[in-house]
Amino acid sequence: MATRNSSSTFSVIGTDIAIRGNIEASADLHIDGSVEGDIACSSLVQGEGSTITGAVTAETARLAGTVIGSISARELVILKSARIDGDVHYDALTIEQGAEVEGRFAPRATQKAASAGTEHQDAANSDEPKLAIAQ
Repeated sequence: MATRNSSSTFSVIGTDIAIRGNIEASADLHIDGSVEGDIACSSLVQGEGSTITGAVTAETARLAGTVIGSISARELVILKSARIDGDVHYDALTIEQGAEVEGRFAPRATQKAASAGTEHQDAANSDEPKLAIAQ
């Protein structure tokens, strides 16, 4: 599990590591192993062979493995090797051709408005999210 060491710039969960439990990291996180639990970090990089079962919350995320759970990220990149089963909330989204997502896509402004009970959905949609399809 990641420790809160200010001199560390990132933490790595290797291919031989399996974690059951939630992870909170103030540093950037690179996951090649498997995690059963929610993940909250600044930046997440997921390797191709990695599996995450739980919610992912990050400022930036680059996903290449399997995620079973919801994802919320300001900048999200879903690579062609990624397999996602869950809802995706984003501000900026890039999806490589070949990636598989079973779930709904929604900008984070909509997620925040729904959780705050905002009556003016049009106001929440005024911040146009950016969507890019990588070829």
